[in-house]
Amino acid sequence: MLKIKFPDGAVRSFELHSTPFQIASSISQGLARNIISAEFNGKKIETSTQLTENGDLKFYTWEDKQGKEAFWHSSAHLLAQVLEELYDGIKLTIGPAISNGFYYDVDFGDQAMSEKDFSKIEKRMIEIARNKHEFKLRSISKKEAIDYYSKNNNQYKVELIENLDDGEITFCDHDNFTDLCRGGHIPHTGLIKAVKLMSVAGAYWRADQNNTQLTRVYGISFPKQKELNEYLNLLEEAKKRDHRKLGKELELFTFSSTVGQGLPLWLPKGAELRERLEGFLKRAQKKAGYQQVISPHIGNKELYTTSGHYQKYGESSFQPILTPADGEEFLLKPMNCPHHCEIYNSKQWSYKELPVRYAEFGTVYRYEQSGELHGLTRVRGFTQDDAHIFCTEEQLNDEFKNVIDLVLYVFSSLGFEDFTAQVSLRDKENKDKYIGSDSSWKEAENAIINATKEKGLKYKIEYGEAAFYGPKLDFMVKDAIGREWQLGTIQVDYNLPERFELSYIDQNNTSKRPVMIHRAPFGSMERFIAILIEHTGGVFPLWLTTIQVEILIVSENFKNYGQKVLNILENHEIRAHLDDRNETVGKKIRESEIKKVPFMIVVGENEVKNETISIRRHHGEDLGEMKIEKFTDIIKKEISDCIPKFNIN
Repeated sequence: MLKIKFPDGAVRSFELHSTPFQIASSISQGLARNIISAEFNGKKIETSTQLTENGDLKFYTWEDKQGKEAFWHSSAHLLAQVLEELYDGIKLTIGPAISNGFYYDVDFGDQAMSEKDFSKIEKRMIEIARNKHEFKLRSISKKEAIDYYSKNNNQYKVELIENLDDGEITFCDHDNFTDLCRGGHIPHTGLIKAVKLMSVAGAYWRADQNNTQLTRVYGISFPKQKELNEYLNLLEEAKKRDHRKLGKELELFTFSSTVGQGLPLWLPKGAELRERLEGFLKRAQKKAGYQQVISPHIGNKELYTTSGHYQKYGESSFQPILTPADGEEFLLKPMNCPHHCEIYNSKQWSYKELPVRYAEFGTVYRYEQSGELHGLTRVRGFTQDDAHIFCTEEQLNDEFKNVIDLVLYVFSSLGFEDFTAQVSLRDKENKDKYIGSDSSWKEAENAIINATKEKGLKYKIEYGEAAFYGPKLDFMVKDAIGREWQLGTIQVDYNLPERFELSYIDQNNTSKRPVMIHRAPFGSMERFIAILIEHTGGVFPLWLTTIQVEILIVSENFKNYGQKVLNILENHEIRAHLDDRNETVGKKIRESEIKKVPFMIVVGENEVKNETISIRRHHGEDLGEMKIEKFTDIIKKEISDCIPKFNIN
């Protein structure tokens, strides 16, 4: 008999060789109908996999992230089958699930594929799917696998197999199609009811520019046509909110090929927006006891070798900067934390002086492949709202909870209300990509989980999402149209203090290592602003927007009164602009709407006579005629209501 433990802690016995589907059926037929994937002892398995040992079992449905991964990975197999059928002699490489759908990288040789082929491919995928072909995983020897793909002249699959060990290689079969695959599939193709191919793009084999350029075919699939329709409607809304489009319309930022790809240039209005965000966080940080520091944009290569960043980011870093001195190498900094460690190391600390909190809006640089660059969300130079806290073990819990409070304050002030916390831990199966001992990782992980529980946050645990030097708490925020973004991160680190030999003197006059907390409520200014633009559709909170009020004069006769109104508003620290162009009021209103100015003031004969102003909100709400003082009170109250008070425990 098998002893199977479920996520709720319950343990039940089942016959040896029972499958997840059979186990689900014994619990409820409804559950059995809905499960499309499973996990056993932390490993993805099929619903038809026979279990031969005791362990922990999880069921996944379409509603689960892991369920969608299995669904979309299976859809990638279906796409590959159709591509092989329609384009003779192509070579398949890899086809993973991604956050929204899937892709398959294909070497089409001399053939070409374009968007005009999409409908034909989609139609054929659905035709095959209707036949409910089962996905069957089978083990195969390394020699057999290499022979299979050698006969098909697929050097890509051969290369993948050569890097695998005998005994860990599996093929997946469905219908008349076979693919190299490690598993994680839905029961059969019939679950795939709607498919849409999204785009084609170039992609280098193994992301190496020196390798062959492949064609990457992107797609998405759903168990219902209705869900696909909803997704496509969402995409249309997302296009309207695209930060690249709105950033241009609102004159916030631009890019220049002469300056270089992935290096944004901030225009005056965008620079103002950034400065206002920085000022907002700096004020909160000052209340919370942070001290501002500044570190250079470059550092000696040895600094990043000590920290481990060179080993981690070496391949994605810019080339070393050589100086006239023999053998001297500098790097554009990929992270701020090594610099802050050295600032901490500039003096000897006592336990009485801890915690020490250093904050910096520091710009870092990482070389992203040109194909990966995307507006402000993926750039080569970005500014982190970075801070590092050096504290004792005893202070760790309180400090971590205080950082959570700061992150939540940022979210509430900017209208991000729908979020969950994600505890990001090491990959259980591959610990080699992380630094530090198992004991330090365990301490750090427990510290994060305990603080998160104490703050009463709704959270989930994700393995494999930790930073290379420590676990972290990530905040997953949903925007106005339901998309999920990672915003704000807090990390506990026992490793860098060890690597940099950081210390403080404790009560017993003994030298001890401090614990280090990394935190960035925004993450990066570039990415945060991009997400904020798309979340708000460019209609920023009143306290943040560059121009809060546009003053529109009916004719030049009222320019002087318009200037008087402007002066009064500016005296009340309200950001206003006087549009005194010789244009119609209608045109000025339309242009102000495009610029998403929150309030418009119309000044004409009546307003001058009555010493009033007529107010119009963005999107057309008419607030009527009123005294200027009343309007300034409305503005001040609205701003005050936008930003909650930041309280320090």
